[in-house]
Amino acid sequence: MLRSRTILGLTIVAGFSTGALAATQVIHQQGRAFSEESITVKKGESITFLNDDTIPHNIMSASKGNEFNLGSQAPGSATDVSFKELGDVSVICAIHPRMKMSVKVVD
Repeated sequence: MLRSRTILGLTIVAGFSTGALAATQVIHQQGRAFSEESITVKKGESITFLNDDTIPHNIMSASKGNEFNLGSQAPGSATDVSFKELGDVSVICAIHPRMKMSVKVVD
């Protein structure tokens, strides 16, 4: 009986562990540009914004339902952003206007 409960418990924990992991894509910031112009993520997934540049960036979005503002992101730092609403998200650097990308959030 104890062995059955242990196996059941481990199965449940393993199921939660794999099911709880959402895919995360990494977007690099280097040369005052994003590594991708556009990407697609599933609702609830995250993107890691990694500043590989030698200068700070301020990554943000004012797109309804997926608003965020990372503030001044120092070189070498990384920040995760989750996307909770379906639709198209415009992402910019508030410091460097030419840094633009789009994120399509799907089911």
